[in-house]
Parts: sequence; C-alpha cells; structure tokens
Amino acid sequence: MAAVSRGLISHLRKLSVNPYRTFSATITNQFMRSFSSDALINDGESDISSRVIEPKPRVMTPNSKRTGVIAVKCGMTALWDKWGARVPITVLWFDENIVSQVKTPEKEGITALQIGCGHKKEKHLTKPEVGHFRAQGVPLKRKLREFPVTEDALLPLGTQISVRHFVPGQYVDVTGITKGKGFQGVMKRWKFKGQPASHGNSKTQRQGGSTGQRDAPGKVFKGKKMPGRMGGKQRTVKNVWVYKIDPARNLMWVRGQVPGNEGNFVFIKDAWYKKPDVSMLPFPTYFSPEDEDASSLEPLVADLGDTDPFMAAD
Repeated sequence: MAAVSRGLISHLRKLSVNPYRTFSATITNQFMRSFSSDALINDGESDISSRVIEPKPRVMTPNSKRTGVIAVKCGMTALWDKWGARVPITVLWFDENIVSQVKTPEKEGITALQIGCGHKKEKHLTKPEVGHFRAQGVPLKRKLREFPVTEDALLPLGTQISVRHFVPGQYVDVTGITKGKGFQGVMKRWKFKGQPASHGNSKTQRQGGSTGQRDAPGKVFKGKKMPGRMGGKQRTVKNVWVYKIDPARNLMWVRGQVPGNEGNFVFIKDAWYKKPDVSMLPFPTYFSPEDEDASSLEPLVADLGDTDPFMAAD
C-alpha cells in the first residue's frame, strides 16, 4: 500500500507541474492528502477509543490466556519431600518482571503484553531501545519478551509480576536456549551405536558409515543424520511441575530440567497440555495487598496428599 501511494503521489506531482495538464493544484493536493500515509495514520487515531485497563482481579474462564514471565535459571539441586522421595529441582529467579508495553487491537492489531526483566544501564543499550523505554515510561530492562494474551488478561503498563503469578502444584511450559556443545559427531549428536572395534576396522569406530548410494539417485537425502553443530537452539520443555515458590526471594522450584546454562533467561507460561484449574490461578495476575510484607512470607509447597506413595498398595 505504501509503495502504491508513493507512486501515485509522484505521478500526480508530475501532472501538477505540466502546464498542458488541466489538473489544478487544489485537486492534486486533495488526492495527495487522501492517499498519503500521514492522512491514514491521523484518520486512524481519531477512531481509536481510549481503553482503560484497571489493575484488579477478574474471573478467569477456560478460554482465558494469561501472560507469561521471564526468569533466570539459577541451577539445579535436589530436595526430599515429606514422604522421603528425592525430587530433582531447577531453581528459577524472577528478577523484577514488569509490563513494559501493552498492545491492543485498536493500535497494534493484536492483544499482547511485553514483559521486561532485570536491569541494564543506559550505556549498554542502543538508542532505539532507550527511546522505547522512555516512550513507555518504564525502567530500563535487560530482557524483553512478548506474550500473547486474551483481552480479559490485559494488565496496566508498569504492573509488577511476582513469582506468585504461579501456584505450587500447577504445570508450566519452559522455553529457553539449550546448551551449545559445538561441532559433534554422530555418536554424541544422534546416539549412533558406532562400528565394531574389531581387528581390521581402522579409525572408523565412531564414524557414521555410508551416507548414500553408488548409483541412482546417487545423492545424500535431506535430513540425513550426520555430524554438525549440536545445541544452542530454542527448545520448550512441556508440563514442568511447580514444586515450591518463595515469595520473599522471588524464587520458584520446578521438578526436572529446563533448557539453558546457569544465568540464562527462560520464558515460563501456563502449560498447554496439562492446563491448570482456573479456580486456583490468580487472574490476570497476583495483586499483593498494600499492607503485605513480602520479605516475611513463608515458602509455599505443592500439596502432596495424605497417602504415602511408598506404602500404597499396588
């Protein structure tokens, strides 16, 4: 549309400067005004209704979709629950998540929330990034991520999202960049068995063997498992169980592993397959009371039930 409008404007300008044409300057300016991008923007702004988003709890429906959050992977450890079972744990830290931008259908055409995490100095940011934060009126953030939400899950600009956005016992999906392992062979990358290390097999014990045919089609098919770069890709671990949260330190313990090295950012959202009960989740997020002292709150552990799993009958 922009290319068509620019071409039409240049054509009308040529007609306006030609003395043998009968088009007047007034008609030309009117056409230029109607097809210019500035006119379209100004006309669209007049139709946008002012939306007021109130920071208050709402009723969550099965079709509602909450925003996700950004966390820092602190590392792995192990805990023993009250029944004596060993639980592998990954510790995630919520480093002051806030809503840095609100996208609405009237302005951007979508319903989404941009979440910012961490802190960063202005000298370490580019000028467009600094201009974005100043235009939104939010602090400078180290990491940004956009999460699509439903219209009833929108939050005001600058809303803080703590670890109590999730509850112990629910399932979440965690996305991150896996550990980069460099250029690896087929045995490490694709779990090949390898060739026999017997007499006569010289220097090919860890090679992948044949990669194609001698005659037709005489080529290597696409997707053939061969040596190459391993890791360093975005992956999502689904249905990760939230074992415990610590509101005083903004820490969350999840069972199992999540992608990435220690110190990397991961993105957490409600599980897609094992959807949590809408009655147990704070919607659109948890709003702490004004008189609440977060430093004095005790950790919350998932309900493990009253039956010892080791004593349960088969």
